[in-house]
Parts: sequence; C-alpha cells; structure tokens
Amino acid sequence: MQSSTVTCPKRGQRNRVAAGGTGKPRCGKCRQWLPWIASAGDADFADVVETASVPVLVDLWAAWCGPCRMVSPALEQLAGERAGQLKLVKVDVDGAPGLSQRFEVRAVPTLLLMDHGRVLARKSGAAPVAALRSWVDESLAT
Repeated sequence: MQSSTVTCPKRGQRNRVAAGGTGKPRCGKCRQWLPWIASAGDADFADVVETASVPVLVDLWAAWCGPCRMVSPALEQLAGERAGQLKLVKVDVDGAPGLSQRFEVRAVPTLLLMDHGRVLARKSGAAPVAALRSWVDESLAT
C-alpha cells in the first residue's frame, strides 16, 4: 500500500500517512489530526476509499483538464480544514478506466462524496472552496 509524507501544520513535523486503512492520521509529535490526501486507481480504490473510517471526497480528474487543476488547491484546502473528518482521494480518470466506467464519468472534474463505498453526493465541474464546503456540509447532513 502506498503512503505519502505530510507535514504537520502546527509543528512542522513530517509524518508518513498510509493511503488506505482504517483510523485517521495524526501527527506523531503533537497528535493533531493531519490532512488525509491520497491517490487511487482501479487496483486499490476499494482499499483506499471503501475502507476509510471517515467520509471520502473523491476527485475524478485528468492531467489535461484546466478546471481540474484550478479546483485541486480548493480541495486540498478543504481536506486541511476537515483533517480528521474527511479524506480526499484523487483518481486520474485516464489511468483508471474501470472507475471512470463504474461512476459513469462524463465530465471532469467529477466529485463524489462517499461513505463506506456508498455515494452520498455527486458534483461535476470546478467550484470555489466556499461552494465546495457548503456542498460537503449539506451532503453529509442528509
């Protein structure tokens, strides 16, 4: 299973964070929740997304897509704001044709809010962080 290194926003401590699994990542030094941002593809989507202990915001994107590149910082900001409450998983649709077909992706970016493998909400197109925050909150409340 892949992992990434995340710097704690409070202490600057570098922490290794696994892409999949249960639990929620915390800083090894100060125990603050860390942003949980991972990538997934056809082979590891179930391990990375469907087993997560928190709701997952799935970003189905493509490298050639301008709006995808524009919305990425907003999604990462939201993941940082919701550390310990939300996981962001990025899926490159060109490298994951099975997932593109499974979720009937017709436009990128397509955002899915999932909980234990179940799609709670779906949104296509880029949006500012305030709109994304409202969409996530409304979707989780219902």
